[in-house]
Amino acid sequence: MSISEQPREPGQDGEPERHSATGTGSAPQPTTSDAGPPTDAVSPTPYEEPKASEEEPKASPEEATTSDAAPQTTDAASETSDENAAASETSDENAAAPDGRPWASPGESWASDDPPADLAEDPSSASPVGRLAATVERLSREVRAAQAEAEGRALIELAKGVLVERLKCGPSQAARQLAQLAEQAQVTPLELAVDVINQAARDRMSEVADAFLAATRASDDAENESAAVRLRAAESGVLAADDTQAVADALLEQALRPLGAVAVAIWAAGADGSLTLAGSAGFSPAEAARWRYVPPDVVTVARRGLIEREGQWITTLGVTGLPTIGLHHHPDGGRAALPAGTGGRIHGVLEIAWPEPLAPQPPQIVRQVEALAELCAHTLETHAPSPGAAHEPRVLPDAAELMDLADGLHDPALVLVPHLDGDGHLVDFRIQHVNSRFLDPAGRPRAVVNGALLLEAYPMAAGDSELFQRVERVYATGEPFRTRRMNLTALVDQVHLSAVADISISRHGMSVLLIWRIEDETARLASLLQHAQRLGRIGGFEENVLTGEITWNGQLFDLYGRPQTSTPVPLEELPAHAHPDDGVSIRRFLRTLVHHQRPAAAAFRLQRPDGVTRHIRIVAEPVLDTDDRLLLVRGAYQDISSQHWTEVALAATRDQLAHTEQQATERNRLTLQLQHAIMPPTQAPLQVSGLQVAVRYRPAETEQLVGGDWYDAVVLPSRKVLLCVGDVAGHGIEAATSMVVLRNALRGLAVTGAGPGQLLSWLNIVAHHLTGAVTATAVCGLYDPVRRTLRWARAGHLPPVLVRDTEAAPLPLVKGLLLGAVPEAVYEETELQLAPGDTLLMYTDGLVERRDRPVEESLTHLLTTARTAPSTLDQQLDRLLTYSRSDTDDDTCIVGIRVG
Repeated sequence: MSISEQPREPGQDGEPERHSATGTGSAPQPTTSDAGPPTDAVSPTPYEEPKASEEEPKASPEEATTSDAAPQTTDAASETSDENAAASETSDENAAAPDGRPWASPGESWASDDPPADLAEDPSSASPVGRLAATVERLSREVRAAQAEAEGRALIELAKGVLVERLKCGPSQAARQLAQLAEQAQVTPLELAVDVINQAARDRMSEVADAFLAATRASDDAENESAAVRLRAAESGVLAADDTQAVADALLEQALRPLGAVAVAIWAAGADGSLTLAGSAGFSPAEAARWRYVPPDVVTVARRGLIEREGQWITTLGVTGLPTIGLHHHPDGGRAALPAGTGGRIHGVLEIAWPEPLAPQPPQIVRQVEALAELCAHTLETHAPSPGAAHEPRVLPDAAELMDLADGLHDPALVLVPHLDGDGHLVDFRIQHVNSRFLDPAGRPRAVVNGALLLEAYPMAAGDSELFQRVERVYATGEPFRTRRMNLTALVDQVHLSAVADISISRHGMSVLLIWRIEDETARLASLLQHAQRLGRIGGFEENVLTGEITWNGQLFDLYGRPQTSTPVPLEELPAHAHPDDGVSIRRFLRTLVHHQRPAAAAFRLQRPDGVTRHIRIVAEPVLDTDDRLLLVRGAYQDISSQHWTEVALAATRDQLAHTEQQATERNRLTLQLQHAIMPPTQAPLQVSGLQVAVRYRPAETEQLVGGDWYDAVVLPSRKVLLCVGDVAGHGIEAATSMVVLRNALRGLAVTGAGPGQLLSWLNIVAHHLTGAVTATAVCGLYDPVRRTLRWARAGHLPPVLVRDTEAAPLPLVKGLLLGAVPEAVYEETELQLAPGDTLLMYTDGLVERRDRPVEESLTHLLTTARTAPSTLDQQLDRLLTYSRSDTDDDTCIVGIRVG
């Protein structure tokens, strides 16, 4: 009885079960002693060549390595029943547990009737429930082992077929040759079978396996070989699967769990850009049901994989914020989503989930996953949704129905079908049909374009417009593309002809419908004119003076406040719709236009039926026939109400500004006159023996900045000379009047014969109580001509400058608070002995103040200028004003005395 004629348990008849899908390599070779069969420490072969018939020699389960005393066995048909029994004892050795861990390591195999050690130690295992659980686990292992055995047998049978074709031999000889080659290479028959298939196929799987082996040449050979076995086993499982769900299970167990993945989802792309979950593994049934259908335009991880040709490799989902299946189970895990396509068309997406953040993968792993996605594409190409699906895709039309649809369109349309090369790659699209509305930009007949390749008929489609790339993308993903005003270029006799068109591209089954609407320049200009009239509130009209026919556009009806169905108003009735006061200007307009036959314009107030009055400007011109007779009148109305009221408001504002400016000018003029009357720019010389006194006053250049600077130089009844300068805070007429009060008050107080400190104390009371609490600074001095001494005090002012010989220096500071700051203040005074030839300068801050420099720097410049004293005192003061660097445009006062 052959193997195919009777059921067998794994490990029976010398064919042990294969490794689990998560195994990392072949098991160690079993060894035999001289005396008997293999011991329990023997690990069985993952796969073994099954017997083809009773006559075929049976391949050995392992190329057993004997001890030094025993010869090596090479005949596959010489295996004994003892070896079969030993293999049966270890049949479940490499089966994987539900969590992916091996049930037993080599050397610790279980008998088929013996429970695992942990179950034997558990007291509950003796109960019926414990025995039932152990039985379920044992049967699960046997089922997985049987599946693995079947997949391994399929690969070995395929390798035997390759040998039959290459060696021109029978199946028995091919099986014997495969066993002998495996024994010589010291590998398992399954690994040798995968190597034979890779060498013969030279397909994507073999390229990926070669790349992986070349990149990991330094690692363990058994692990490297297992990668090739896994890929071929996964391919075998996918091709043998009867639905997409089985494909997902095979991919996860056979190829993706060794990469650390915990779940996989296979999405089918619909013609409308939607995604349907065709199969999944590792996700709960509830999660799979919740993500059964993803509508178009919903951005998910799978959607990104569908759009991006290179796919998506996401390190962690927490960074992207994209929704996807199983997100709440592994919120920080890594994801990979790769398009699954063949022949230039993407049929779906392969999405893989990792429980932890995904590190950048080496190129060989990326190529493995891409190869698995390509396997999914072959399954998705024939995928059909379940009859009970909630979102069944609509039935797609074939090319004939699409051609009928294109003929019913009012826009030019092309029906395109993919054109593939010998390797199945998309290289172009063939124009399957041209509808009756189509006009070729080059002027070619429709028959010439129909049947040609798209890039041959329109080579510029691959240029800047990217029209071909758009068509290719729609065909690949199924997502329609629409845009307005795309620039299209056609090459006619080496001349580039450009046009602007609205484009619509959609996929229907295996065909693509391309619709373009060339923009009509006349219609576009008419639309622009209509918008311009609406924005400018302009309405156009045309009136035939012979027939009386009048044409208005819609905007003119709106200006008149009349419905579109009403009768237009003739020009001769225009005075009846205008304000009575505008009748004269309207009649003058009509006389110029109709009788003198010249263009004319007029502005009037239009009284609408709704009671609203609008300011209108009308412009018109006559149209004459060949005999210079008036034929038509064309013109336009424009609503200038907003402009009119703006002009009225501006005129009122201008009048108000002019009045305000006139008032300000008059106020400043009076202020300046008052200041000049009290503070003339120069003063008559004082008649004092042995003393020269000169003063200078420079008002502000800007009249609005008239300030409160003041000076005084007067001979008192005691024959002493009062010298003072001061500065009231602020500008304008208030500062000027306060300056007059302080100056006159100081003159009156000086008659008492009090010293300068006492005078400033009294003046502080005046500033604080009698002038509205103004503040000011001042320097006050009393010069005694007999003794040539100067007693002086200061109230927050800059100290005087003494010029002696070629030196100039400010006087030492004395304490003194500015005037008006507090109700009562005490001011310190000091006395200075002057010598013949000395010059003393008192000044206000307008002489030295600058906006961008500290006052110390300005004082240094003043002292430098004062050292170079001219021959007369007047010249010296003029020099100080001339070379002053102040830039605040403030008033300036200088009082200079020179001892004779």
